[in-house]
Amino acid sequence: MKKISFLVVILLVISSKILAQCDVKNKLLADGTMVYYFDPAVFYTTKSKSLKINIVTDKEHYFIALQPIPFPSKKEGKKINDDLIIHLADQKSCKLSHYDTQYMRNDSIMQVLYLMDDKDVEAFSKFEAVLAEINMKGTEFVRDYKFKLHKEAIKEQLNCFLKKEEEK
Repeated sequence: MKKISFLVVILLVISSKILAQCDVKNKLLADGTMVYYFDPAVFYTTKSKSLKINIVTDKEHYFIALQPIPFPSKKEGKKINDDLIIHLADQKSCKLSHYDTQYMRNDSIMQVLYLMDDKDVEAFSKFEAVLAEINMKGTEFVRDYKFKLHKEAIKEQLNCFLKKEEEK
């Protein structure tokens, strides 16, 4: 009997983690567009810097959102317009076009959105992200970030969105 109840507890924990991974949030933008997103996952962190990443979608396009800390002032941040290159575990790289730079929560968070090309969605859904080449002109964020944490987050978040679309 103890083995059965222990097994039930393990199954409940595993299923809650699977459901938590697909905890999609949404918000209505000022222009009336509804966007869906996940809480950002930490991909890179040191004592002085960190980089959080998550997937955002308007149900037509997929975006990768970066939240660097520290981040440049609004004046400098609005100059960011270079593309993002993400290297995947299959040794291939994908170039994402800069889409928008946003300052949120009374300018306490900066988020840079990069548009995922439709042809790259499948690759992102199959392989972990291992490295990002980020060139935020005029800022200190001209570097490569080798991901150590949550490398699978982009893949898992994207698969949650794709699975929800298939269920319709």
